[in-house]
Amino acid sequence: MNQPDDMTTPDAADSFEERVRRLIDDQISPALASHGGFVRLVAVEGHDVLLELGGGCRGCPGARMTVHRGIEAFLREQLPELGRVIDVTDHGR
Repeated sequence: MNQPDDMTTPDAADSFEERVRRLIDDQISPALASHGGFVRLVAVEGHDVLLELGGGCRGCPGARMTVHRGIEAFLREQLPELGRVIDVTDHGR
């Protein structure tokens, strides 16, 4: 994932959820789309983020690594207050 530029850098005045959503929409989703997948923000509970993977990411053997070493690591760099990142995807489908 690319480093955010001036257009996508979360504004400190935005709510935590807005900052998460902006990072997902502007940085994470385009990176996953290049591999046939996508991620959807399901909910924000405090500083915990619930995500659902889709497209080529649903059921993929690498999904867990994508969430924790990719998405979570990137979000944590940008949002130090981030709590848990929880994948709520039904990977059995």
